Amino acid sequence: MQTYLNRLACESFDKKFSKGYFSTFFIIKGFFIAFSLSIFIYLDCFSLHVKIIDTIFAIVGFYTLLTCSKRTLPWVGFFIGFFWFYWISFSFRYYDLSFLIPFVMIGFGFIYGFIFWVIAKLSKSVEIRAFLLFGLSFFAPFGFNWFKPELVLINSYFSTNLYMYAVFLTLLVISSRLNGLKKLIPISLLFLLPFLNTHKNPILPKLNIALANTNLNQEIKWDKRYKDEIVRGNFHIISEAIKAKKELVVLSESAFPMYLNMEDSIMDDLKILSFQIPIITGGLRVKNNKVYNSSYFFNKGEVQIANKVVLVPFGEKIPLPKFIVDFINKTFFGGASDYESAKEPFDFILSGYEFRNAICFEATTDELFKDNPKFMIAISNNAWFKPSIEPTLQKLLLKLYAKRYNTVIYHSANGGINGVIVP
Repeated sequence: MQTYLNRLACESFDKKFSKGYFSTFFIIKGFFIAFSLSIFIYLDCFSLHVKIIDTIFAIVGFYTLLTCSKRTLPWVGFFIGFFWFYWISFSFRYYDLSFLIPFVMIGFGFIYGFIFWVIAKLSKSVEIRAFLLFGLSFFAPFGFNWFKPELVLINSYFSTNLYMYAVFLTLLVISSRLNGLKKLIPISLLFLLPFLNTHKNPILPKLNIALANTNLNQEIKWDKRYKDEIVRGNFHIISEAIKAKKELVVLSESAFPMYLNMEDSIMDDLKILSFQIPIITGGLRVKNNKVYNSSYFFNKGEVQIANKVVLVPFGEKIPLPKFIVDFINKTFFGGASDYESAKEPFDFILSGYEFRNAICFEATTDELFKDNPKFMIAISNNAWFKPSIEPTLQKLLLKLYAKRYNTVIYHSANGGINGVIVP
């Protein structure tokens, strides 16, 4: 009898859970909200974004996110995790782990689904939900901080300034509390926010900078058979910059895919060329049996090396207890060790200008913007994730940080989006 009652209880729970969370209505609504909060990335990726369209999707997405059923929120998180970060799985191709790609894609959906499920559980009111949503801007699970809800506003008429973002959410909360046409009053006030945003245009350095535009496939980048070809290609880029009378040439992250400080002949050639043009390039560095992801600055026969400060979680450093790290590295990465990191950001000085050095992921972290640098040189290698929206998402995040800290960012990327990002 007891067994029968237990079975009935379990069946009742299963039906209730299924009805509560796996209702088609909640799944479709969650998809729609996540789509509204993600479409700006895809529009930008295909150069289709229009400010009014991004603005409408932003208002609709955030309003429905604040007012939807608690049972819809986990699905919003699930689809956001997929829409924003499916591309992370693509890097597994280069570790002979392609079979993990679908699991990693779905895994990110579950991670953000769980985060939004927690928000649903804690949301006793729309005000609390807005507060928790605002808090996500400061939340970085395992150090991965690329989910910035305010980024949705980056191509809209609204500001991504955190104070303006808080006002934006507040007006939507007020609108949700009103009835009928009164709802439109706070929403109409949203369009006054752009006029409240004050911004100073930075003065660009008077330097003619060449940002190397390369598209080297990740499959051959670390293949020793292509080493000489890659090195020749890099020297060709430098020579072309000299011919064009550039005053600085910037090559991408790991443009020299080797322990560059151990390659004496290449180092000597770069030092010689640096009498004609200063050179910044990416390359690995080994010191005291520790490996660093570094930027090398060659100028007038001298070299300075800046090591990466903020490592990519689960890419360059596994943020877990050591015994788990050792197991993962041994099982999946052939016994490789985590990279080492520098303690402080480094500034290169050229012609009286200070340029903050940043390598890929760390260019989208607050730590690298310590003391509000006026100028930053960021180098990346996006070939790990091609083809995907990753280069676009990175560009939008760089734009967010450039605006937040009023920093001009010079970005050189392999397989990514090069350019000067002005706040």
